[in-house]
Amino acid sequence: MTQRTAVIGSRSGLHARPASAVAALAANHPFDIAISLEGTDENDGADATSVLHLMSLGAQHGDRVVLHAEHVGAEEALDALVRELEKDHDAAQN
Repeated sequence: MTQRTAVIGSRSGLHARPASAVAALAANHPFDIAISLEGTDENDGADATSVLHLMSLGAQHGDRVVLHAEHVGAEEALDALVRELEKDHDAAQN
């Protein structure tokens, strides 16, 4: 199983705009990608392709989330998702 940790970069947390960007990126891969708040049971992870599941994590700015996938190419996919999660999607609004 491949795993990566990311720190939520958006000032307002993992709300609709960053969740949409992450879900769209995750949907480009033909395998399951799960995401959970660090310190929670990985079996309770959310589907990273679902905007609603991502938002339901309640991840705030600075929170750490863990991505999990098991497939060839998972390393690159998770690295790209980490970059997306660590962007400040709210900075573009100012």
